[in-house]
Amino acid sequence: MQLDLLVEKFKQKDVKAFETLYKMYSKSMHGVIYNIIKDHDISEEVMQDVFIKAWNSSSTYSAEKGRFFTWILNIARNAAIDKTRSKNFKNSGKNLNVDFFVDIIENNESLDAQTDALGIKKFVSKLADKCLEVIELLYFKGYTQKEASETLNMPIGTIKTRNRNCINELRLMLDIKNGY
Repeated sequence: MQLDLLVEKFKQKDVKAFETLYKMYSKSMHGVIYNIIKDHDISEEVMQDVFIKAWNSSSTYSAEKGRFFTWILNIARNAAIDKTRSKNFKNSGKNLNVDFFVDIIENNESLDAQTDALGIKKFVSKLADKCLEVIELLYFKGYTQKEASETLNMPIGTIKTRNRNCINELRLMLDIKNGY
């Protein structure tokens, strides 16, 4: 079934469309969420919440504003960040082993097999290093723009501009690949 039609049926609360989109995107969403939360069970729970939230707010999706995958990816990323900032989550991590916090950017494996279900790893890896570090922090580690600014010792305006430019570069690569 064509994605546009599938998304339209999803917006009309078609259960089969929901199931199909869930099968298409759940592994990617789980991978993104897991890269932020670092707990399989909690990531699974958040991912299911993401799909329920998308279902309940499906009327807010507009193809003119962007792709469905990007829309649901942003919901997933924001939900994962919200979860890490919740009091319960912070309290559950107080006694974690230091190995839990090993930096994932150094081995460049943040785009693991689950996250890369749509093949985005090869596109991200083609970005310049300055893009990689910003994308890594903002999208795969769940940093806010302010936190990325402090971590990279850059003005927040530079982070915002770099993020926008790098995402546009990724979009262009994907459009070329898809023949748009």
